[in-house]
Amino acid sequence: MLRAPPQTPRPLPRRPRQLLRPAPRCSNDASPPPPPSPSPQAAAGGIRRLVLQPEGRAKLDPRPDRGFYAFPRLVTHVDDGFIATLTDLYRERLRPGWDVLDLMSSWVSHLPPELKLGRVVGHGLNAQELARNPRLDRFFVKDLNTDQQLALEGASFDAVLCTVSVQYLQYPEKVFAEIFRVLKPGGVCIVSFSNRMFYEKAIGAWRDGTAYSRVQLVTQYFQCVEGFTQPEVVRKLPSAGGSSPSPLDALMRLFGVAGSDPFYAVISYRNFKPM
Repeated sequence: MLRAPPQTPRPLPRRPRQLLRPAPRCSNDASPPPPPSPSPQAAAGGIRRLVLQPEGRAKLDPRPDRGFYAFPRLVTHVDDGFIATLTDLYRERLRPGWDVLDLMSSWVSHLPPELKLGRVVGHGLNAQELARNPRLDRFFVKDLNTDQQLALEGASFDAVLCTVSVQYLQYPEKVFAEIFRVLKPGGVCIVSFSNRMFYEKAIGAWRDGTAYSRVQLVTQYFQCVEGFTQPEVVRKLPSAGGSSPSPLDALMRLFGVAGSDPFYAVISYRNFKPM
């Protein structure tokens, strides 16, 4: 999992976790796979169209993401305001007893501490980070930019969460089709992000975009898969505070060293939104 620049680490208590291992890959080729083939008349869960052009999928650093995340980054990637907003959103949308997949996760959980869930399965790029996450019952390590298939049963999760990581997906069409596959009918997917990123590892369409275009990009990721409901967008932006920020302020916020983090979330359901 790729994250934005570090803030102060927040140690969490250790406890043993069961490692859910995916099927082994036999290739060490750093080249990403070809884009998925769209299907204009796709059945539910099928990819109707491609969202990204080849240049939009490219990264400034083409080296494998597993190498980039070989060492754990035990830090937080967004500020306290963002985390509080996200936890409140989860408190509103998730239900007790639900089975949750925390996709592109890390050592920090943003789930409400009082919410008693069923099983929580985590995914990421560093096993040491995932083992520190206090809410994960199981986890697995996988690079979704080389293999998008999840070794998980279909229709087995009530919710799929993805926090401040969607900007690193080179083949989001196939990943979101997999999200649809593992969600139960009526299950929800919540994708949240801010304006931070590892610039060299974010895809071109994200690096070159604006806040508005990034929201639209994630919206299109849902819309390109047949069967997701019309995406809902949640925004919470920092107060203007009077004067306009300088270009230096904007640059510092981009790299996470000043200002507060804007909050964006795009939410969609498989087949229907429960009443």
